[in-house]
Amino acid sequence: MTDQELLDLKQEIIEAKDKATKLQGRKDLLTEQLKEKYGVTTLKQAQEKLKKMEQNLETLRTEIEEATEKLEEKLNIE
Repeated sequence: MTDQELLDLKQEIIEAKDKATKLQGRKDLLTEQLKEKYGVTTLKQAQEKLKKMEQNLETLRTEIEEATEKLEEKLNIE
């Protein structure tokens, strides 16, 4: 390897380390936000919480649809 190639490689390593540090900082921030907002500390816990929230949302949608249909039926009968 030439001196220039070594210098280029060194610069790439520095940039990669900088990027890794920034990404770790973002990960830490997002992890803290998950902990504060949803009480979870791991990705697995977050996925489980999301699944439960989606199930609850679907249940609520169904309940709203059923209530809307009943209301529409009552309004059409009267």
